Amino acid sequence: MAYTYGFYEESAAYVRARWPHEAEIGLVLGSGCGPLADSITHRVEIPYEDIPNFLRSTVSTHAGKLILGTLGGKKVACMSGRFHSYEGYDFEQLAAPVRLFRLLGCRCVVLTNAAGGVNLHYRPGDVMILSDHIKLMGHSPLRGPNVEEFGPRFFDVSKMYTPELRRIARECAPGSGLTVHEGVYFFMPGPQFETPAEIRAIRALGGDAVGMSTVTEALTAAHCGMPCLAFSVITNMAAGILEQPLSDEEVNQVGHKIAGAFSAYLGKVVERL
Repeated sequence: MAYTYGFYEESAAYVRARWPHEAEIGLVLGSGCGPLADSITHRVEIPYEDIPNFLRSTVSTHAGKLILGTLGGKKVACMSGRFHSYEGYDFEQLAAPVRLFRLLGCRCVVLTNAAGGVNLHYRPGDVMILSDHIKLMGHSPLRGPNVEEFGPRFFDVSKMYTPELRRIARECAPGSGLTVHEGVYFFMPGPQFETPAEIRAIRALGGDAVGMSTVTEALTAAHCGMPCLAFSVITNMAAGILEQPLSDEEVNQVGHKIAGAFSAYLGKVVERL
């Protein structure tokens, strides 16, 4: 498959025909973060399977649709549900969402995910603003021929999680009812949860939370020169910290429990961007 500029433009042209506006912010909602989509007004919804050259979400808890409308006074393009390498996608395919955002006019990207707490000071229900990430395995979404229209072959990622956007997120935290941290996200490919030994290694390497997403989207945004802000909802403590098995059910329960407060907080952040 040739992932050319024209390949992605076909996706964007289809979306523009159904929503003739220029988006300002691209949002990606991960596990347990979907309720924020209910706050989007003047909305148009497009199932992923209807968009040419786009991917399909196979995770049952992800809605699998692109929602376009207004949130916090901003025009947004919101992915309710995302794509992961563990679903069988090549890393190169995972560049599609953010490249679509870029072609729809988005000037920045906001990413959310559900993650396991590695930092022993974190608790389920906390929120972590990503200051950086660690990815020691897997290819890059920018592997293969470079698409110059999006960005250069080699690009800097030292401030990939934009400091100014992180400052805004920190300023919006007081009064949210949430405990908000700032830390490092460690990417693991999944779909299995990590072993206790892996979690001990992740903590030793400087990871504060661990998850199976987000990094590919952040890298694609950096390649496109788009500012990026990312959040992890800590939905469980990682393996070996508590004497209990990990489960997808726990992730969804905690995500649902704080959905209202997190959605209000994120809406406030979007309004400030």
